[in-house]
Formats: sequence, C-alpha cells, structure tokens
Amino acid sequence: MAIPDILYVEDNYDYVDVVERAIGQIDDTTVLRSIDDGALALDTLEKLAEDKTKPKLILLDLNLPGLSGLDLLRKIKETQALRYVPIIMFSTSDNPKDIRSSLEFGANAYVTKPLGYANLVKCLSAMHSFWLKTNCVA
Repeated sequence: MAIPDILYVEDNYDYVDVVERAIGQIDDTTVLRSIDDGALALDTLEKLAEDKTKPKLILLDLNLPGLSGLDLLRKIKETQALRYVPIIMFSTSDNPKDIRSSLEFGANAYVTKPLGYANLVKCLSAMHSFWLKTNCVA
C-alpha cells in the first residue's frame, strides 16, 4: 500500500475531486489518498501503522458513513502508533460545538471549508506549507 502524504477522509466525491486538483496544483509530488468511510479509514490507518508507516497529515470531515469524524478522531488519538499524526478537521460546519468537540478530542486544527476554488487553493497551500514542509512530526 502506498503511503499517502495526506489521507483525506471525505464522502463527498465532487469535493474530493476538487481537493485532489488543488493539491496537484500546489505540489504535484504530494500523494493524496481519499477514503469515503470512517470505518474504512480506521482500518487503513491501522494497516499503515502495522507496517510502521503513517501519513504526514490527515484531513478529516465530520459527517462520514461507517464511523463519524469525531469517533474516528478519538480512535486515532487512542492508537499509540497514530496519536501524533496531525489531524485537521475539514468541514463545512462552523458550529462552535463541533469546533470545541474536535479540539477536545485531539484535533490539531479545525478549518471550515472555504468557498470558491481560489480560496480552497490558498487554504490548502497554507496547510501544505505548514504541515508537510515546516512542522516536525514524531
């Protein structure tokens, strides 16, 4: 299994396509893998951890089939081999309760999905620059 730089857990296929295009525009060497189900994402992450590998960053939507984004976040942070992988909650919700819950469960950041392609590219470029280029990961 190829090790993704970014694992994007999102069930909106159209949005996944747009994010893939934007990441390719930012850096065509970045490997982005998307998974559309929370339970499948957990299985994938556990397999990567067994192989002593992990993504550099996880982008995680709140509303997912199989296992919600918050439940997946909690399970990742409870897994020793994965707990230090940075996780950005990436959702359309700007509800303070969602933001607070995400941060309390261990998200490194909460970002509301921007409107418009240009704004998405700016947002993802900033994430990419910090989390994949500047941030030090254990």
